[in-house]
Parts: sequence; structure tokens; C-alpha cells
Amino acid sequence: MTEITDQQLKAIEGQYATGLTSAELLELCVRLNVSLSEANLRKYVQLGLLARSVRVGRKGKHQGSQGVYPVSVLRQVLRIKEMMADNYTIEQIQRDFFFMRRDLQLLEETLSGIFSTLAQLVQQRARSSYAQDVGRDIDGAKRASNELLSRLEGIELRLTTRARLQRLSAS
Repeated sequence: MTEITDQQLKAIEGQYATGLTSAELLELCVRLNVSLSEANLRKYVQLGLLARSVRVGRKGKHQGSQGVYPVSVLRQVLRIKEMMADNYTIEQIQRDFFFMRRDLQLLEETLSGIFSTLAQLVQQRARSSYAQDVGRDIDGAKRASNELLSRLEGIELRLTTRARLQRLSAS
């Protein structure tokens, strides 16, 4: 696996800010020389190691929808591959490193649904005197929810780093 800098990751995250399809993720992994098959991608999602894709409608009549993964899955794939290179099993990775992943994803999806509903309500009541104030409150709540998710992910990262360090010192 080629060393990927944080600067490269940020550029990729900017390019795919709205998410990426499984085909785009797999193509990106090939370009980055990261071994990831479609079967392994599905397995990692089923085990809760990676976020599930979200169905997003395509523009145009009768175009249907496609699954889009948050761009953060690339960083998670890289972490998984790095741990596997350090001789961790999938079960160890799931138990010791990504134990909060599924819950964090569910929280993120729930909050996203709440904010979407609130935005629709404010848009419907745009002419009311309080809509602008409520809109600002919603924006503040979104920032707070993003900070909460970021903090929880940071806690998970610190715990997983600690588990990794303990394992290294034991060997």
C-alpha cells in the first residue's frame, strides 16, 4: 500500500464532498494502490466497520437512485488496511477498534433526518415572523451535532489508539 498523505486525503475529501459510489471508492482505491474488492467492501459494511451507503436520487426522469458512501469511508478503509498489515484480524478490529462505528453512524443518520425535516418545516413557514430565528437555531444545532459527532469519533480514535499501543507493548 502506498503512503497517502493527509494533504492528499483532504484533497480527495474535497473532491468527493457529497460522497462517492462504491464504484468510485473502488476506483479510487486502485489509483491509491489500496487493495479493496467489492466483496470486501460489502463485508466491511455488514460488519459495521464502514458506514452504509445512503440512497440518493439521480437527476432526470426515471433515473432511479444510487448508493453513496460518505467520503470518510476512505479513511476508515485505510485504517482497516493498516491494522490488517499489523496482523490484526477482522474480529479484533471490529471488537477493539470500531466498536462504536455502527452507533455513530446511526446517530449521524438520525440527526441528518431531524435536520432535514426541520429545514422543510422552516421552508414551508418562511413567511412567518419566527422562521428566520428558528433557521438560525437549526444552524446552531447542526454545528453542535457536528461537534458532538467529531468529539465522539475522537474519543473512539483515542481508545483505539490506546488498544493498539497496548497490543504493541504486549508483543
